[in-house]
Amino acid sequence: MNGSLHTVGGRNVLRFERRLAHPVEKVWRAITDPAEMAHWFPAIVEMDFRVGGRITFAFPGAEMDAAEGSITELDPPRVFAFSWNGDPLRMELRPDGEGSVLTFTHTFEDRPMAGSFATGWETCLGALEKILSGPATEGMLRPERYAERHDAYVAAFGLGEGTVADDEQGFTVRFERMIPHPVEDVWPALAGAGESGGPSVGGPPPVRATNGYVSAGVLTAVEPGAVLDYGWLDGGEPAGRVRWELTGGHPAGTRVVLTQSGPARLADQRATALAAWHTHLEVFADHLRGIDHCPWPKARTEELREHYAETIAR
Repeated sequence: MNGSLHTVGGRNVLRFERRLAHPVEKVWRAITDPAEMAHWFPAIVEMDFRVGGRITFAFPGAEMDAAEGSITELDPPRVFAFSWNGDPLRMELRPDGEGSVLTFTHTFEDRPMAGSFATGWETCLGALEKILSGPATEGMLRPERYAERHDAYVAAFGLGEGTVADDEQGFTVRFERMIPHPVEDVWPALAGAGESGGPSVGGPPPVRATNGYVSAGVLTAVEPGAVLDYGWLDGGEPAGRVRWELTGGHPAGTRVVLTQSGPARLADQRATALAAWHTHLEVFADHLRGIDHCPWPKARTEELREHYAETIAR
């Protein structure tokens, strides 16, 4: 992993810097010639090579629509920058002895996608290094251990961090993150779909949608592949809601939004709720990669509880 995530002007900026054992002129051709880019860039590119020129991105064989943008900066053989569906991408080269240094940045709004972007660009830049050293080979753009690398970036960038919002009625704990697996895999893992017909309103929530820190009530909403909603209890009485929302259909995997709402009188449970669900999502992501935790990682939950308690107290 060598990507870093920054915030500049309220936007997210993903940055990679690679030292390449090749002169600037050779690297420049590889990052600007569409025929060369086809071996490492994640789309087939066509462009009008001038500032303001149109650039299109196609994905043959993939279930993705073509995209477009424009060239925003061009200073051969130093800077090549363009937009892709509104996101600025910039590549800058500088000499470094007999080689060169490539600085690549991607600016974007959707922070939960940072792990997916980082894993993808790391793979692409690795392929770029390979084609600079020899002929392209089949499978260069197939990331190895994609989910493992994605989840490592989630941890490194703090993308698993939850938030809490307070108002007069109470509090809402919220998590939003990408799970690097299709919803067709995520939903059955979460809901136990296929077991006794799957979850249903009025019944108990699936075990993987609960944890031992939140006493679960009954399901109040089920939309297969998309939503699980159930009440939670305090002292045996209704206290609030827990809601899982899944959104699939993206090449990067499934977006998960998890919330727990509660009354103001139970505000002292916020740090515990944040820690429990943070741990829960880590455990769930590991499960989808074939790694199961037994028993529950209590030390990790306590570490996170202390972290969130400090955050709330600020």
